[in-house]
Amino acid sequence: MKKELIYLDNAATSHPKPQAVYKKVDLVLRKIGGNPGRASHRMAMEAGRVVFNAREAVARLINSPDSSRVAFTKNATEAINIGLKGVLRPKDHVISTVAEHNSVVKTLAALKDAGVEVTKIALDDQGFARLKDIKAAVKKNTRAVAMTHASNVYGGLQPVEEMSRFCRSRGITFILDAAQTAGASPIDVKKWGLDVLAATGHKSCLGPQGTGFIYVRPGIELPPLLNGGTGDFDTILEMPERLEAGTLNAPGIAGLGAGVEFVLKEGVAKIRAHELGLVAALLKGLAGIKGVKIIGTQDPLKRVSLVAFTMEGITPAEAGTRLDERYSIMVRTGVLCAPEAHRRAGTHPLGAIRVSPGYFTTHKHIERFLKAMREIAR
Repeated sequence: MKKELIYLDNAATSHPKPQAVYKKVDLVLRKIGGNPGRASHRMAMEAGRVVFNAREAVARLINSPDSSRVAFTKNATEAINIGLKGVLRPKDHVISTVAEHNSVVKTLAALKDAGVEVTKIALDDQGFARLKDIKAAVKKNTRAVAMTHASNVYGGLQPVEEMSRFCRSRGITFILDAAQTAGASPIDVKKWGLDVLAATGHKSCLGPQGTGFIYVRPGIELPPLLNGGTGDFDTILEMPERLEAGTLNAPGIAGLGAGVEFVLKEGVAKIRAHELGLVAALLKGLAGIKGVKIIGTQDPLKRVSLVAFTMEGITPAEAGTRLDERYSIMVRTGVLCAPEAHRRAGTHPLGAIRVSPGYFTTHKHIERFLKAMREIAR
């Protein structure tokens, strides 16, 4: 009998999606089809409404009072590039951490080559950044702090609210990478005083790949990363159009909107509680397997829904292949697009095995995974 496929790679991209997501993408492609914001006929107008409704849903998810401060991108990487390259100029100083995804690391490297000064603070033994280290790194020319809400290697939820408030008190722009948390953990841009937030649509927002968004606080006007779009040659576009040059991915944004509506209907707290239970079971089960070394905190309350670990006597790549071919279990292996985080964890260059349950993962799936790991360990 063919084994049920178990998907445990939701930190890379969520699967499956809610049925409403598939239906919405299909509807827009088949029935609406117009180009949003590019004509006055009914199909273009309806496509515009689809995009507007998705924007409103995202704004509710992150508690932005004004949905026009949300611009759609093709992924979190594009959003991060817009934020970092829009805020920082030569001779500015930016503070980041050693736990960042390559979308931040490589963008900062390019900005460093252009004359931006970069400081990366260390993490504690559990993988958390400390406010005291950020305070100690601040200089007269510090323009921004850019960091992840939760590392895709360590998994720990960073104390970003207190960091954002500190930055606001010093006139420093706080740029948050929420790729691993948007849709899975509460985010309140208004309460936290966030300046810029970048997120993807295809992870815990449950939308299609090729979607993402950036939130920009009122009072901050970022220059566009791409030029083009609607209006005359000398038209100065307002948000969100100024950051959305070219034809929007209307079917993808429609799917993202449906995914976010699903998250809002279920409730982030309910989703978080379900995934916490799965992560707690994972941490407990893995801790009982000889040779397993878990990266980051073993307190599930301080984690998002991912656990990265190594196993003595087998490479991550080999373990991932066995899980796929023998057990039909999909996990992520390697450096996870975050080599600096693995250097800090002592797992570079081979990386780790990462297990990331989603909202549609069950406890039986986790039990099957742990059973497979015990067999591999033997």
